[in-house]
Amino acid sequence: MEWLYLAGLCIGIAGMAVIDWRYKLAFWHAPKRAALTITLSMLVFILWDFFGIFLGIFYHGASQYALPFTIAPEFPIEELFFLFLLSYCALVIYTGVSSWRSRI
Repeated sequence: MEWLYLAGLCIGIAGMAVIDWRYKLAFWHAPKRAALTITLSMLVFILWDFFGIFLGIFYHGASQYALPFTIAPEFPIEELFFLFLLSYCALVIYTGVSSWRSRI
């Protein structure tokens, strides 16, 4: 059960990749720009997380679905996958809406 959350995140990333491939929105349209955008947004969110952890707002907690490993105190491995999915989803939605609006 510990791998369930990470598996769900990976399934979500795979689903976003299929949508991206089908409509050529991010990595299949401009891979360097997509990688840079996602990397920068992940860095912002990672800094946000570390500030939240430092201030005592965020904590890992115990869950039967999450891995017991952390990258840093209170910063689980799954957080990187979640932040990637969040950034990737936002980029795909933004480019999809922009593409759709340019056609109408």
